[in-house]
Amino acid sequence: MIERAASPQEPPGDEAEFRQLVERYRREIYAHCYRMLGSVQDAEDALQESLLAAWRGLDGFEGRSSLRTWLFRVATNVCLRLSSRRPRRMLSSDHGPARSGTRDLGEPVTGPVWLEPWPDDLPADDEPDPAAAYLRRESVELAFVAALHHLPGTQRAVLILREVLGFTAAETAEILGTTSASVNSALQRAHVVVRERLPRRSQQAELATVGADGRRALVNAFMTAWERADVPALLDLLSEDARFTMPPLPAWFDGREDVGRFLTERVFATPWRLLPVAANGQPAFACYQYDGERFRLGAVNVLSLRDGRVSWIAGFVDPEVTRRFPVPAEISPQDR
Repeated sequence: MIERAASPQEPPGDEAEFRQLVERYRREIYAHCYRMLGSVQDAEDALQESLLAAWRGLDGFEGRSSLRTWLFRVATNVCLRLSSRRPRRMLSSDHGPARSGTRDLGEPVTGPVWLEPWPDDLPADDEPDPAAAYLRRESVELAFVAALHHLPGTQRAVLILREVLGFTAAETAEILGTTSASVNSALQRAHVVVRERLPRRSQQAELATVGADGRRALVNAFMTAWERADVPALLDLLSEDARFTMPPLPAWFDGREDVGRFLTERVFATPWRLLPVAANGQPAFACYQYDGERFRLGAVNVLSLRDGRVSWIAGFVDPEVTRRFPVPAEISPQDR
């Protein structure tokens, strides 16, 4: 499923050759850093640091393993070091209980604490195999990445390296500087934690069940209801236990009734326009709020589905997060 070097490689001779050789792995390493760190910004920083460290450490690459294995060893260790210095990325439900009242949404909780979305214009890889591409999309889903961040760093790395990237136990042990027995033990422990936190079916399975036409119909219905501030129509699209989260604001709402109250009393106090996008392999919208003159980008909402209904609206309102999506910062009332 995953392309590997057929035999050990010679180290590249100069910087241009190095850049050419590592370019094929850049996106894969980038996505790996996102899974490890839960943040696009952190993943960008880790990618750049990893490639710089790999170039500076070329003398240490002796060709006993593939270049891909060696690069992932460098990148994984960069990610482990960065993650050890910061709090783990979390969801709103990890921060505190849901709220019922809508008046006080709390002060924004700043700092590198919230799980961030992955814009799908930043592909997880260039994998031509449809089955492998499906696996890659599953491995950047919000629920999966959130579950990863309940693991210690080494267990997180083991699970990603073994089950997402397809490294053997021996290769993973080489990357982490440990033994195959330790890798297998860590993988078993990681499975227990992640399985407890994942939904019954992945978003890729949910979307496959809905089908392409069903997905388009849901996206259109959601967008139309939101732009019309039609709360009853929106609630018809939600599961009974739907959640609405909006980091860095700590407030979140649990259940169709409380979500509906929040939409009515706070969200639709001003008009909105939506542009469909995609994030984490899931349907999403860039949400533009009217300020009296223009519609300005105010949030990105990522949808999670269960049995054809929206079970989670993951709103992200931090401008540092929303600006990473390839959409305009504002639109005029006439734009669509």
